[in-house]
Amino acid sequence: MSKATLTTDQRALRAVSVQFLINGAVAASYIPRLPEIRNALDVDLVTIGQIITLASLGGLLGSAIAGRVMRTLSTRSAMIFGTLGLIACLPAIGLASTTTALLLIIAMISLLDVVVDVAMNIQGSNLSARRATPVMSRLHGLWSIGSVLGGLIAAGMAAVAVPLLWHLAGAAVLMAIGLWYVGGGLLASDDAEVHPDNPNASVSTQSATPIGLWVFFILGGVAFVPEMIGSDWAPFRLSDDLQATPGAAGLAYVAFTVGMVTGRLSGDSLAVRLGKKRMFEVAVLLAISGLSVACLVNSTPLIYMGLTLAGLGISVFFPSIYDAAAQDKRHKGNALGAMTAGSRAVMLVAPIGVGLLADSPHFSVGMAMALIAIPCLLVLAYLMRRAA
Repeated sequence: MSKATLTTDQRALRAVSVQFLINGAVAASYIPRLPEIRNALDVDLVTIGQIITLASLGGLLGSAIAGRVMRTLSTRSAMIFGTLGLIACLPAIGLASTTTALLLIIAMISLLDVVVDVAMNIQGSNLSARRATPVMSRLHGLWSIGSVLGGLIAAGMAAVAVPLLWHLAGAAVLMAIGLWYVGGGLLASDDAEVHPDNPNASVSTQSATPIGLWVFFILGGVAFVPEMIGSDWAPFRLSDDLQATPGAAGLAYVAFTVGMVTGRLSGDSLAVRLGKKRMFEVAVLLAISGLSVACLVNSTPLIYMGLTLAGLGISVFFPSIYDAAAQDKRHKGNALGAMTAGSRAVMLVAPIGVGLLADSPHFSVGMAMALIAIPCLLVLAYLMRRAA
């Protein structure tokens, strides 16, 4: 690789890194302020839940059109124009005066988020393939950091009573500055070059077992479930099953998130040392072991430890699947669209399934979490092993 190419790749990697940070911060900038939005619109929680559920259909539409958008515009243009749309939508949330307006804005955010998500993962995967050490896991770690930062800023703005519109307008300005930097560094070409020392170099596209779009759809769904359960339902595991205080229950989410961020920031180096296939197998074992302890052992310290262990394992699932989908030459762009469609389709039904089981007198919250998450982990392990 020439010095000029190296410089171009370094600049592109910095640009994509900033894009992952921005994308992680978008939803996190308004979700912590949803209670204020609910109060401003004078609606109940059921209505807010319906808005969020219906708006997620925008994400499904984005998944359906993502492949065509990539082929028509290129990932660079899709990323820039899609992020401009996301930035414009943020302050619009602060201006929404009806439930219909809020629904349409969040639906547009969901649609554009998928398009940008697919574009930045293709660019990130291509850059990862050109390096001796992959970077996909660290890029997803930056997304997690962006989400945490966006959430902390939103919570801080709410705490000091900064008006929602001012907060979201300020966030949009910061993201626009970041996008200006991103636009100048992205790769112009979507063709991947595999570095000879990259863990993927020994696996040719032609020799690998063909992966159908339906497999990517299922992979997206079964990878989403354990991550959703480990984050969204962990506090209920402590509060409902062990009658823990709100503070102790909240630490369950923190324990899982610490594992997720740590795993994503270290996943690339582990892929080099162990190989991607072996790393994924270890990750599945960690996830199953950690969730089994967290869901079935009634000890607060062990639940924290189990959630952190599960977070370490689960952290590499989406980066690995995104990478495989982005490098699938048979379904360029469509593979990522199928994967995101699977995760967003499951997003509509999985929380309801966990809630119904947990509300049953026959199951605890932990048992409901385990009954939904562990079968998904087994399916995930089987499909990834079959595709390897």
